[in-house]
Amino acid sequence: MASRNPSRPAAGRANLYQQITDRIIADLEAGRVPWVQPWTSANAGVGMPHNAVSQRAYSGINILTLWDAVVSNGYSAHAFLTFRQASALGGTVRRGEYGVPIIYTRRFVPGEEQRRAAAEGRDPVGGIPFLRTFTVFSVDQCEGLPDHVYVPPPPIPDGLILPQADALIRATGADFRIGGASAYYSPAHDYVAVPRPDDFRDPVNWHRTAFHELGHWTGHRSRLDRDQTGAFGSKDYGREELIAEMTGAFVCAALGISPTVRHADYIGSWLEIIREDNRAILRAASAASKAANFLLEHGPSASGRDAANDADEPVAHEARRAASSRAAA
Repeated sequence: MASRNPSRPAAGRANLYQQITDRIIADLEAGRVPWVQPWTSANAGVGMPHNAVSQRAYSGINILTLWDAVVSNGYSAHAFLTFRQASALGGTVRRGEYGVPIIYTRRFVPGEEQRRAAAEGRDPVGGIPFLRTFTVFSVDQCEGLPDHVYVPPPPIPDGLILPQADALIRATGADFRIGGASAYYSPAHDYVAVPRPDDFRDPVNWHRTAFHELGHWTGHRSRLDRDQTGAFGSKDYGREELIAEMTGAFVCAALGISPTVRHADYIGSWLEIIREDNRAILRAASAASKAANFLLEHGPSASGRDAANDADEPVAHEARRAASSRAAA
């Protein structure tokens, strides 16, 4: 009979621990802190991740793992369940959705101790701990679940989204989604996601974030066709963030909105870009003006912006003057 390798279970646990640790390190290195939110709460509200069927709260590292999933994916609830649980409720996980691996610890108690404990009317003691993983899905990733599983978000209070901003956002025709805990633009799927305005400590700052993300939206290849392939932390990424940040500021100013928040996360990369190239800020400001005008042209007061835009394009003017000089020569 082949002998068992006693080191294999320990090695498996060590590998699993390392995977979890590596994931947390990667999040922190990328500037994502699962337990610190930039807004007062997620769209799901303040709460603990829990199983949608048993209502039991998850614990330990699973809390951080599932909070990170809520933030990263903009889920509207803290409720999760397994594929089998979704099927048992008459629903299903949507095709193409990826679950979140979480862990649980069990103890293996030899049969002899189980029998002795049962005979003595007590709980078994001792045992060998072992770690297992299983996959859960947000209820947002499922279809056909009973209504009681979902908790619809409350309506946004009147007045938090200023009417001129609401009208412009609607007029752009952008796929603009309000809810979740993250603000981002998805180039692959061409939509903007922004948290609810009442998730901000000062709701007026929602407008700057909304138009910042719409600034990214203008760069899609079907619109202004900017390079949006830069990886997080790269100079190309920093340039695009600088354009989007100024776009948000320009649009808010044009609409008479005065937010107080400043997106300071990328200041270091912006300084590096500007110091290396004294024309970088000119190019970024020019691109931001084009992006802001692209958005504002959907509004009621778009006349005259094309002429004004030329004043914001020193790089383009310089190129035209050079071309004229060559032609004259």
